[in-house]
Amino acid sequence: MLNPNLKLNPKIFNPDVEQVPIRKGFGQGLLKAGEEDKNIVALCADLTESTQMHLFAEKFKDRFIEMGIAEQNLVTVASGMAAMGKIAFCSSYAMFSPGRSWEQIRTTISYNDRKVVVVGSHAGISVGPDGGTHQALEDIGLMRMIPNMDVISPCDAIEAKKATIKIAKTKEPAYLRLAREKTPIITTEETPFSIGTAQIFWIPEVGLAQVGIIVTGGLTHRALVAAKELEAEGIKTKVMNLASIKPLDTEAIITLAKETRTIVTIEEHQIAGGLGGAIAEVLAQNYPVPIEFVGVRDLFGQSGTPDELIEHYRMGKNSIKEAVRKALKRKN
Repeated sequence: MLNPNLKLNPKIFNPDVEQVPIRKGFGQGLLKAGEEDKNIVALCADLTESTQMHLFAEKFKDRFIEMGIAEQNLVTVASGMAAMGKIAFCSSYAMFSPGRSWEQIRTTISYNDRKVVVVGSHAGISVGPDGGTHQALEDIGLMRMIPNMDVISPCDAIEAKKATIKIAKTKEPAYLRLAREKTPIITTEETPFSIGTAQIFWIPEVGLAQVGIIVTGGLTHRALVAAKELEAEGIKTKVMNLASIKPLDTEAIITLAKETRTIVTIEEHQIAGGLGGAIAEVLAQNYPVPIEFVGVRDLFGQSGTPDELIEHYRMGKNSIKEAVRKALKRKN
């Protein structure tokens, strides 16, 4: 059942559950953060409306810079503005930033520990018809390995809004990962959120969970649907929403592993180097258990509808359930 302490959306499992692009929550959050702090500035690489930065740009024209299709300039200018005391948000498609601008992010932002938020929109396979060249499946790995860099991957638009406002108030550089497509609303305005804290969204109605499911980003709703169906089949799970990939809530991850003694990780990303890799690193050093990984397996994307691609790359509801059953067999 849904964790009652988190005040999640009671309509999560309804066929008509409201769906909103995660990136829209970022746009709303940046506008709110900009209203609260005049030092916040925004820069974009010719994708202002696509990344939802237009809300900020329209209200704060003197605090917005359109950089054009020049992602390396985008992040280095943002770093320079941060050096002068500004809090700089810079947005593009994730394939281009951090994809194209990674070295500049590493050297001018993280190496100098500048307060810049790199916003990677349209991440993952669900960009759909844009095809493999535009589907960022490596960005979590690229960014979480950089020192001084936080990595946040919200599960829905409401969480993205909260995350944006919170990130604006931290001292560290950050990467905010956003999806393009409409995503079911899972949380509510009353659901708590803090950077570095994991949350258990789904718990068994009675008894202990047999498998711990750890998920991030736009696949969270599919993980919850899978958990509900598995519960009806007699398989008890806990579903952890891990929006904060770095800093990582190691205590919560170890606690879940100790209870369930087997873990399934789910991400719209390569299984190498991403969320699954981060979880495996924590458990290998603290409490080793069997782990199954749901994600893209060393492949590039391709054109197709978002739902077709999620199913083709085995990240859909049935693939999640299959991974849980496989994990149980390994445990036994």
